[in-house]
Amino acid sequence: MVALMALASDPTVWAALVTLIVMEVILGIDNLVFISILSNKLPVEQRAKARRIGIALALIMRLALLSTLAFIVGLTAPVFALPWQGPANEHGEPAWELIFSWRDLILIVGGLFLIWKATTEIHNSVDTKPAPGPLNKGRVVAVGFGAAIVQILLLDLVFSVDSILTAVGMTDHVPVMVIAVVFAVLVMLLAADPLSNFIHKNPTVVMLALGFLLMIGATLIADGFGVHVPKGYIYVAMAFSALIEGLNMASRGAGERRRLAQETQG
Repeated sequence: MVALMALASDPTVWAALVTLIVMEVILGIDNLVFISILSNKLPVEQRAKARRIGIALALIMRLALLSTLAFIVGLTAPVFALPWQGPANEHGEPAWELIFSWRDLILIVGGLFLIWKATTEIHNSVDTKPAPGPLNKGRVVAVGFGAAIVQILLLDLVFSVDSILTAVGMTDHVPVMVIAVVFAVLVMLLAADPLSNFIHKNPTVVMLALGFLLMIGATLIADGFGVHVPKGYIYVAMAFSALIEGLNMASRGAGERRRLAQETQG
């Protein structure tokens, strides 16, 4: 208790907490977009339940990872290296080598999964071929509840590792990390239904969100190979794309209102 009171009286701890909360909320956007798109593939009565389970799993996973900080930090230790088959330096060593940690491998696998999932969803959205088989009633693509939860769990793991490593890099105080993680997940929980409903009602936003997932997946793979892309660039690009799409939606809405007004006057 004394230690917690000392932390609460330290202005630098409050600054770290606010900064970490903002970072955790921003990092949670990726996870929430994926959960929203995947839950919208379920029957209407199962969507809210799947979102709550997915977000609850994210919270449980992040708190569990926080309880094993030594293990999480150890994920950044090198596991193996791939030497570059190029000209050797003056010491007879490879010019450079790719060094992989468990964190890198998790990010690469998660990035590949995101790209595969986003590409599959885009293909299903634009492919007009009817589904094969005697019951040819059009191309209806759905996902089972259990399959959706498994896919959400896999991406929760990837985003949770990235989130906790970000927290470890910003503060040494576990209570600060716990508060930031819980606050960010609560924001996800509050925003889940409105975001999912908005995505469901605006098909063009679905395609934009899938494009975001492709970009995030490519960023995760690049990070896994040691090419760090500042997340600020990614989120600025996402915000700019969302702004343009918002202007397009406003333009379409204005055009529809003008058309209805002309029909009424006519």
